[in-house]
Amino acid sequence: MTTMGIILGSTRPNRVGDQVAWWVLDRASRRTDAGFELLDLRDHPLPHLDEPLPPSLGQYQNEHTRQWAETVAAYDGFVIVTPEYNHGIPGVLKNALDYLYAEWNNKALGLVSYGGAGGARSAEQLRLVAAELQMADVRQQVLLSLLTDFENYSVFKPGDHHLHALDTMLDQVVAWTSALAPLRTTAAVGAQS
Repeated sequence: MTTMGIILGSTRPNRVGDQVAWWVLDRASRRTDAGFELLDLRDHPLPHLDEPLPPSLGQYQNEHTRQWAETVAAYDGFVIVTPEYNHGIPGVLKNALDYLYAEWNNKALGLVSYGGAGGARSAEQLRLVAAELQMADVRQQVLLSLLTDFENYSVFKPGDHHLHALDTMLDQVVAWTSALAPLRTTAAVGAQS
């Protein structure tokens, strides 16, 4: 079965992203076409990128990098849950993406963002990063407003109208993950030879 990682892209104390990620996981877990698991960056503390060689070479020197690479490689596709910080991607999320290269290649990506403007700018920046990592980001995304989807900016209370966008995004991520499977297989065979 296809295995999808839901990456929680914030590690801040008192974050609200965990509520969003559990909402996504709860909805995704009802599906029968893929398995979904939460991948919290708090559980993978990476220092600022400290590899001496570019990730595209795949010659990881540090144990924390090898462990992160093994974790990411185990998934067929991803959904990233991200806040927007200062019109952009959280530093911890960008760092986690920058650590690796081949492990991200040929995998589908769905985006769930939140912030004052729904996290739209963070999502758009993630699309640029995903393109460089040879990921296929899907069109549908879920944009959640801190003003209307959170009580007192801290308790997640999404409107039911978001479920259609979430389901559509999950449909697209699963479909693209399946479509990209031959490319991942070819890449894995090439890496072994």
